[in-house]
Amino acid sequence: MTAAPPPDDASPQLLWAEDGSPRSGRFGDVYFSKDDGLAETRAVFLQGCGLPDAWSGRSAFTVGELGFGTGLNIVTLLDLWRRTRADGARLRVFSIEGFPLTRNEAARALAAWPELAETAAGVLDAWPAGTPGFHRLDLPQWGATIDLAVGDAQWALEQWSGPADAWFLDGFSPALNPGMWSPEILALVAARSAPGARLATFTVAGAVRRGLTEHGFTVEKKPGHGRKRERLEARMAGEAPTERPRHVAVIGAGIAGAAVVRALIAEGARVTVVEAERAGAGASGFPASLVTPRLDAGDAFIAGFHAQALERAGSLYRALPGAVVAEEVLQLEQAPRDAARFDKIAAQPLWPEGAMQRLAPAACSERLGEPTTRGGLMMGQALAVRSSAILEPWLDGAERITGRAGELEATPSGWRVKGDDGAVLIEADALVLTAGWGSARLAPDLPLSPVAGQADWTRGAPPPRPVAWGGYVAPTGDGMLYGATHDRGVEAPEASDEASARNQATLAGALPALAEIVRQTSDETRGRRVAVRATTPDRLPLCGAWRDGLHVLTGLGSRGFCVAPLLGEHLSATIMGRPSPLPAEAVRRLNPRRHEPQPTTPSGVDSKGSSPGDI
Repeated sequence: MTAAPPPDDASPQLLWAEDGSPRSGRFGDVYFSKDDGLAETRAVFLQGCGLPDAWSGRSAFTVGELGFGTGLNIVTLLDLWRRTRADGARLRVFSIEGFPLTRNEAARALAAWPELAETAAGVLDAWPAGTPGFHRLDLPQWGATIDLAVGDAQWALEQWSGPADAWFLDGFSPALNPGMWSPEILALVAARSAPGARLATFTVAGAVRRGLTEHGFTVEKKPGHGRKRERLEARMAGEAPTERPRHVAVIGAGIAGAAVVRALIAEGARVTVVEAERAGAGASGFPASLVTPRLDAGDAFIAGFHAQALERAGSLYRALPGAVVAEEVLQLEQAPRDAARFDKIAAQPLWPEGAMQRLAPAACSERLGEPTTRGGLMMGQALAVRSSAILEPWLDGAERITGRAGELEATPSGWRVKGDDGAVLIEADALVLTAGWGSARLAPDLPLSPVAGQADWTRGAPPPRPVAWGGYVAPTGDGMLYGATHDRGVEAPEASDEASARNQATLAGALPALAEIVRQTSDETRGRRVAVRATTPDRLPLCGAWRDGLHVLTGLGSRGFCVAPLLGEHLSATIMGRPSPLPAEAVRRLNPRRHEPQPTTPSGVDSKGSSPGDI
């Protein structure tokens, strides 16, 4: 979610005609005609893009759309997809909307067509908040996902990776909404088109025809629908590339590895996991984890990326039985400056209404069940989760090899993983390194640093509500976990009484009544564990291609359960040649090679034409 701020009023200013059809007061145009809107969509867009024949025999197909509106085009597309797709085939949709409707408004509009009710219900159940940025809607029951970009069309197309196999150009008419049909937009549509891509639109405006032709489309006028005499069909030169099966090896079975495996399997890849021990043996193996974003009041990218990641993680975790232990996490103020900082964060347009709420000390005390002088920020989308309920389901379906990776070796056709004894563990087309701090041993030039942390827990204690303040408390389902220590530079820590005492003191400093409950528990009900977090100089993950065919997802620090699901989908998309859910700005900022010196020209500008500091 790295979009520029939306207009002060992002409402479409929806109006309803006497016949029940919706109209945009902002643009003075109709979304569709209630009498023939569905027939028009089928004729103009589905028939115009040669569907369903265009996806026949394809294992994956991508549709791009300008003008999501009520969702009618995409619901109609999905209805056709459900009935005609091949077993295991996957549909990817990318759509743009500058002035999104609410779920209730869309439901009212789509109710005009009872024959679409089941498909519409699936889309409405996944309907996103209208906050700016990229939102992923999952429809696994139909092998489909929708990436909805809320914001300016040019920004969205610049940020999307593409390519599309078909395009629906369905903005309001060029006369009323010229920005959606500008030469810059048409150039970006062409740049995000696969060879042989089909395009359809209701308008035959000369500027649109010329713009498409100039950028490589062959354009034809076709008979229009209803009262419209003509419409356009267009096709990009070339033929769709032949797809081939991909075998991907993933080293590491913590939350990063599990997220990559889940996404790759969803894209149809064959996946083999190499794990030194059981799943979650590293930093992901504690009884519970908090899923919280990194809060930032100054860097729009950091704030937006974590908002997108939190939304995606929550959507996926809630779909797993037993994964979510508690909803909402209270972040207490730690320093005097936090009050003003939390005010700014709560006002950011990135969060759905009510998702970030400022609480006074009295409200925090009521929430915690004991007095506190600290105010706080209630993070409504944040969670406490049970890691075991996430890792194993996501790793299911992958081949598993138990062994310690000792060396990574490029081959003419991919990558080879050798064990400590030099024996080959696995060969694959591509390799993903997700071993946390262990990644530094296999790729020592990665900019990683170790931070050891111990957490303690008790069983049988009343489960508290999740709270963080520098330390944190998380319910586990049968008790509570608290901690954690933070020891920089420690690579091989051991659990200790000294670290437990520090955790107890941290808890007592913020929540003395809860600390007293913990103190009175018996040794038999207590547990503790230590692990090493992998961190980076700028505290942002390393995600992307490290070498040709070798990808990394590491450096997640303490935010692994928040950011890994989204980043796993990005890596999967990169490896499989699919559209990424991440905006291009996020891809750039998270590039694992961003810390490397960039080649520059004598003028101090790098070879790509941007300043070295932008890499």
